[in-house]
Amino acid sequence: MSVTESVQTERIGFLLIPEFSMISFAAVVDPLRMANRLSGKPLYQWFFYGPHDEPVPCSNGVTVTPTRLMEETDGIDTLIVVAGINAHLVDEKPIFKWLRQLSRQRVVLGATSTGSLLLARAGLLKGHTCTIHWENQESMQEEFVGLNVTGELYEIDGNVMTCSGGLAGLDMSLQLIALKHGEALANDVAEQCIHPHIRPAHDKQRMKFQLRYHANHPRLVQALELMRGNLEEPLTCEEISEMVGISSRQLERLFHQHLGAPPAQYYMDLRLERAQHLLQQSSMSILQIGTACGFSSTSYFSRCYRKKYNHSPREERTRT
Repeated sequence: MSVTESVQTERIGFLLIPEFSMISFAAVVDPLRMANRLSGKPLYQWFFYGPHDEPVPCSNGVTVTPTRLMEETDGIDTLIVVAGINAHLVDEKPIFKWLRQLSRQRVVLGATSTGSLLLARAGLLKGHTCTIHWENQESMQEEFVGLNVTGELYEIDGNVMTCSGGLAGLDMSLQLIALKHGEALANDVAEQCIHPHIRPAHDKQRMKFQLRYHANHPRLVQALELMRGNLEEPLTCEEISEMVGISSRQLERLFHQHLGAPPAQYYMDLRLERAQHLLQQSSMSILQIGTACGFSSTSYFSRCYRKKYNHSPREERTRT
């Protein structure tokens, strides 16, 4: 697709939720600026909104002042909700009402990182495929049973687009630029970002085990993937050994050699790390979190958690 001589400027609003992720925000908005500069045309115009028309702090302490009042939505083509930590605590009915009103006006709605949770709470993701940051996927599925939440980098489904956050917003913005103004411009913007490979939506959100732990042994990688994929109903080490085709003793040796811990301890740490994420980033009860991480009782979950983190799950929640 080539850029025509007469270009209609697309107007995009960004609703900034307190403690939003700066990297998620920059990743979706800066490619628009670059597209304008490289094309020499006003392809995009953007505006910033805040929930209360006041400066909005992001998670690193920087504040962004809204450039428009919330009632000033004339001419907006797209509105993207930008959130971050503690989005699960946001339950402001006026925001949800405002988003629903924009949807009725046929404004395209989007979200990055935990902004997807707010679109869901506004009732705007029903019937749509969506995504969210991997830390929040399970808690979102628990809150919205039946909602199709994937692990994709981003999802574009009709008039709704959601992004998992972080640098995935860059890939989504580049894809949108390519769809409207051609791959050549998208590639030029990617090169400006020193982002040589535009990732497709289906790329994984999480780093591969081989890169994260420098683990190149195929049996070990397979065992790690089995553990990560079975946190709610943990497998026994014997089951894992059998599934990867080695003995339990060989599995023990691999974990000690490459990770410095026995497989049972590593598996427990994975489950407890997942529990910590849910305690910090979801509204699930402690009982629900323990069950979701494979613990048969709340008391056992609390003992294991205290042993690893030196405080209880309940104390973890009050620390955030």
